[in-house]
Amino acid sequence: MHFPPNERTALFIDGANLYSASRNLGFDVDYRNLLGFFRKQTNVLRAYYYAAVLETEEYSPLKPLTDWLAYNGYTLVTKPAREFTDAAGRRRVKGNMDIELAVDMLELAPKIDHAVLFSGDSDFRSLVEAVQRRGVRVSVVSSIKTTPPMVADELRRQADQFLELAEIAPEFTRRQMEPRPARGQRATPAEPYADPADA
Repeated sequence: MHFPPNERTALFIDGANLYSASRNLGFDVDYRNLLGFFRKQTNVLRAYYYAAVLETEEYSPLKPLTDWLAYNGYTLVTKPAREFTDAAGRRRVKGNMDIELAVDMLELAPKIDHAVLFSGDSDFRSLVEAVQRRGVRVSVVSSIKTTPPMVADELRRQADQFLELAEIAPEFTRRQMEPRPARGQRATPAEPYADPADA
């Protein structure tokens, strides 16, 4: 893993994608430790977290996480998710944050040396190429150790550096079995879709 300490770096976290990858690898992300880990490696100017939030009158299980992130060093970018019923009659949620992430990365490109993208989505290959043309190094954080792999080959090839999530995860994971904090203690919400009764 190559991170010059003075490099101006920004993290771009596709929340749904990181959640899926970490779930497939069997761990929860501790976002306080994730930010701390990258701050120890390099000069992190910004850490963006992208999430589509279902705005219903019911309690949103994503809310404790997004609230925590907004107050603890992350720039939170959300938009309402759309709910629909698929052909089989199952309730589905649609909320793609690709455009928001792409606009932010392109706008920030003149002010950074290194962009770290937490996503394996092939749609980001053109974005990575465009940012590289502006002189920015791009690292992609995802996993090839899941079945199927979470990262698209074309995105991995385009990146300057690929970071295997399973290998760096021990620095910022919170296992399911970890004891819960005592009442009144603040912890990093690691689980965006936890049962509200557990929160």
